Amino acid sequence: MSISASCTSSHDCTFQSDTPWSEHCIFSSSVAAGFLPIKEEETMSDLKKLEEIIEEIKRLEKELLTEIQRKEEQFLYKIKGKRVYFEEETKKIHRTIATRISTYLGSTSFFVILTVPVIWSCIVPALILDAAVSIYQFLCFPVYRIPKVKRNDYIVIDRHSLDYLNPIEKLNCSYCEYFNGLLAYLQEIAARTEQYWCPIKHARKLRTFHNRYYKFLEYGDYNAYRERLETLRRDFSDLTDKNEDSR
Repeated sequence: MSISASCTSSHDCTFQSDTPWSEHCIFSSSVAAGFLPIKEEETMSDLKKLEEIIEEIKRLEKELLTEIQRKEEQFLYKIKGKRVYFEEETKKIHRTIATRISTYLGSTSFFVILTVPVIWSCIVPALILDAAVSIYQFLCFPVYRIPKVKRNDYIVIDRHSLDYLNPIEKLNCSYCEYFNGLLAYLQEIAARTEQYWCPIKHARKLRTFHNRYYKFLEYGDYNAYRERLETLRRDFSDLTDKNEDSR
């Protein structure tokens, strides 16, 4: 005896005997379960639009960086390799306006001084994390075929070349440069790792996201996940092109 059903809504089915299973009921059940078919054309169109927006953002970032670097001429310094050089006359002016250490400490709140050991205690776990993540990408990224993150592209320490900063200010700046650069370095390694292991967007809105996120698959798009996962795991061609442009 065969059993079938006819549907009165997307949730309810009335069962009858000796008739074939209703295709309408199957479709309605799929709707109820949230498994609506996704049109591949729409998905690819949305992806292309996102890629165009990202490319425009990258173009504007390069334009912004070019404008920032033009400040070299305005403030009379040159960059050679990893070092910054000011004109001698400019360096003399910088030294004359540097705050004396005694004046600097005298104008600093006592409670701010008390926080210094707390801030600097973070350097130990930061150094450990730096070493651990660097070892991780050194060993694992070649296995995953992921381009390695260049640490020097993210951790840049050059404010100590500013002679209008006193030694304490230079030390504080170096700490901030290292810590913020380290976080950017870690985020890039984590982003490439996430693209390999779980390239799926979140359902909930994010305040910010890393620069690999736009490549990720839509939340709930199970077809794309099964069909495109392996391709996406190898999709780092934009990083290869960027490395070639920087040479």
